[in-house]
Amino acid sequence: MSKPSKVVLAYSGGLDTSIILKWLQVEYGCEVVTFTADLGQGEELGPARDKARLMGIPEENIFIEDVREEFVRDFVFPMFRANAVYEGLYLLGTSIARPLISKRLVEIAAQTGADAIAHGATGKGNDQVRFELAAYALNPEIKVIAPWREWDLTSRTRLIEWAEKHQVPVPKDKRGEAPFSVDANLLHTSSEGKVLEDPAVEAPAYVYQRTVAPEEAPDTPEYVEIGFERGDAVSINGEALSPAAVLTRLNELGGKHGIGRLDLVEGRYVGMKSRGIYETPGGTILLAAHRGIESITLDRGAAHLKDELMPRYAELIYFGYWFSPEREMLQALIDKSQEHVSGTVRLKLYKGSADVVGRWSDQSLYSEQHVTFEDDAGAYDQKDAAGFIKINALRLRLLANQGRSN
Repeated sequence: MSKPSKVVLAYSGGLDTSIILKWLQVEYGCEVVTFTADLGQGEELGPARDKARLMGIPEENIFIEDVREEFVRDFVFPMFRANAVYEGLYLLGTSIARPLISKRLVEIAAQTGADAIAHGATGKGNDQVRFELAAYALNPEIKVIAPWREWDLTSRTRLIEWAEKHQVPVPKDKRGEAPFSVDANLLHTSSEGKVLEDPAVEAPAYVYQRTVAPEEAPDTPEYVEIGFERGDAVSINGEALSPAAVLTRLNELGGKHGIGRLDLVEGRYVGMKSRGIYETPGGTILLAAHRGIESITLDRGAAHLKDELMPRYAELIYFGYWFSPEREMLQALIDKSQEHVSGTVRLKLYKGSADVVGRWSDQSLYSEQHVTFEDDAGAYDQKDAAGFIKINALRLRLLANQGRSN
């Protein structure tokens, strides 16, 4: 690959991406543009601007953007319409943030005349794949630089030595090995590595950042009502809220009650297994609520088809194919299914659990008259069930007559 003249770097302001910034300047002699996204990670982003300036980046090349509303509205909510979970448990908090970051990297590259983008993902993880598949889908000609796959700074010691040699400020607390790495956004926190690498050992309590331990949560349950329109949460306890505000409020409630903790060993796209500790308090509540409203508004056939397709949809997001035609095709089907998924769900939050205890909707398919144990006033003739059973049993009886039922 020919050396780029200008690179847009996904820049957190932390030590690793600051080293990458300087490495790009030294290795390629190129102009660097920094992009820092506020995805709701809960950190002050002002220092990222200050560090970029300190590294010689002019003000016009520093992009710091609040993308929380776009993140939840255009990425998290569409995913939750599908009830997407990877390998039965993971709510895809890191996976769903990567396509948005890549989208903005590519857009800023076009805006500033840059011919390349760069990221700080390692060559062992999923994020390198997600960043780059998204970037190439949006601009097939873009150049992507992944320093972790190119340089020989393979240890923390070598990173620190290189940083000091090239006048990259190294905070005192960054000189040793971090006990674990963290990725955070409005949907979740993800912690992995170091003290978490042995899957047989319980994660230390200090790893958890957004949730209290369930056993330390309040002894009194709390009830919350979530309003939905066309599959998206639009209100909490009757108060209309924006997508990001909905998730922020649910995070507060879930964190308070110890909801959304997950200790998972997952199969990475690149082939290895890894252990991660995830906290998704608001997302866990939202998933339960969405399934609750679907239970009374979604037809059985549509609901079961969605459940059949969901693992494939979740896998596409985990692997990095958000901007693929197959994900978009599935999204169209999912969104069609949500046309009548509107109403309200009441949940009980208590010591790590979020249980649906009530749901109602003007679009409800639930008919008490048909399911009552009392007199149904002719709404359902129970004698009809005999013929239904006989027809459906016909093939089983024919098999049994041939001795082939098992």
